[in-house]
Amino acid sequence: MDRELLGDLSTLLAVAEEGNFTRAGHRLGVSQSAVSHTIRRLEDRIGLRLLNRGARKVTPTDAGEQLLSALRPSFAALGNRIEEIRTLGERPSGLVRITASVPAAQDILWPVVSQLVRDYPEVRVEISSEGRLSDLAEDRFDCAVRLGEHLSPDMVAVPVGPQLEMAAVASPDYLAARGTPRHPDDLEAHDCILMRHRADGPVYDWEFEIDGTEVVRKLGGPFILNDPRLVLDAARAGHGLAYLPLPEVRADLASGRLTRVLAPFCPPFDGYHLCYMGRRNQSSALRLLIDRLRHKG
Repeated sequence: MDRELLGDLSTLLAVAEEGNFTRAGHRLGVSQSAVSHTIRRLEDRIGLRLLNRGARKVTPTDAGEQLLSALRPSFAALGNRIEEIRTLGERPSGLVRITASVPAAQDILWPVVSQLVRDYPEVRVEISSEGRLSDLAEDRFDCAVRLGEHLSPDMVAVPVGPQLEMAAVASPDYLAARGTPRHPDDLEAHDCILMRHRADGPVYDWEFEIDGTEVVRKLGGPFILNDPRLVLDAARAGHGLAYLPLPEVRADLASGRLTRVLAPFCPPFDGYHLCYMGRRNQSSALRLLIDRLRHKG
């Protein structure tokens, strides 16, 4: 691609984003007439009209929109790569604030950040391991480690761990008194310790797979909690069945404090992801963390 065509395509993208020749000119540092001339030259070169010139707004034609749909991701990827290259010489530094559950912090984050701060003493890491799902923007976190089911569509998500399983567990005393459920339908007769991840969010429903079909069970019990550690405490105390990711209950299963039930109905699912809001204005420390976690996953 020659230099003139690349510049013309960049101008087309600016006009489409601004919806106006004059504003596009201000953005590019050229006159309105220069922008108009560039677009005419590009249209002549392609042989199609790319923009509809309205009295108040400029909009793409069908052909223009098809071209723009190819340009937008390409120019975005190019901009991201230029930013990465620009910062190659920087020494990563600064604070990275991360929110994660206790198991994710221990199993996923800690092995990486422990080595990272040794390699780059100018980097500082803050980890918040509250049970609730924090809002990244509102709580001013740079990133989060979350399970796939808790991902938001407006976040970039990078897998950083293996597949996981959910585990339904209860204390031996509870099972001795109430019986052992053999099928998810049996849970209707049991006390279940439930979770609500956010104060304004719904109670988490338990999901199982029966004969290849995902089913959801809406259950009841003595507690609704927002911290997995409290859920574990309640299960250990014999208040009912808990439903948590297998790594969070593995130590209790090994010690015999808890017993797992309904394992055949809990297939593997996508595990932990590193989530962040976008690639713009990332600190060098955050980019380094993302890179190391990505390669770990």
